[in-house]
Amino acid sequence: MKADAINLDGGKAGSVDLNEAIFGLEPRKDILHRVVRWQRNKAMAGTHDVLGRSEVSFSTKKIYRQKGTGGARHGSRGAPIFRGGGTYKGPTPRSHAHDLPKKFRKLGLKHALSAKVAAGELVVVENIDIKDAKTSAVAKQVGALGWKRALIIDGATVNAEFAQAARNIETLDILPSQGANVYDILKSDTLVITKAGLEALEARLS
Repeated sequence: MKADAINLDGGKAGSVDLNEAIFGLEPRKDILHRVVRWQRNKAMAGTHDVLGRSEVSFSTKKIYRQKGTGGARHGSRGAPIFRGGGTYKGPTPRSHAHDLPKKFRKLGLKHALSAKVAAGELVVVENIDIKDAKTSAVAKQVGALGWKRALIIDGATVNAEFAQAARNIETLDILPSQGANVYDILKSDTLVITKAGLEALEARLS
């Protein structure tokens, strides 16, 4: 599968071969959904917590006598039935992460890349080297290329000057090839991969 490559200034930079086994699959929503769900659950803090009956601060003295009141028999003001009492079976801190086989996660990444190709939202660039490493210059180039919400995947390491110039651009994210993930790829309107990033991804997913 052939794809055209461009420079950051929009000029042509030849073409590249895309691996059919990585970029030419028929995207499956069920696979993408499972991988995204695994990612988001793993990222959840899980710090939600409420006070249970044993944690609220009340006297342990019986609140009124057992018999003769004409009402129900109670022994603790911390019972869930009373205002200010403990919550019954409320949330407690826990991890929301669940297991997903490594091969399945790799398959999900292939389907995410294929989905971008199928939607015409994949752009291959020669590199992200820039002469004028300023935020305004990068924003101007990105705007000229029509990238509204773009994710750039570079090689093993990200070009430090470009990353520093682009870090204050809200609509632009930059990741090394090892950080490429299904959620960020699907969230972007345009997926931009450098030639170095392309080689690293194909080596990672082959």
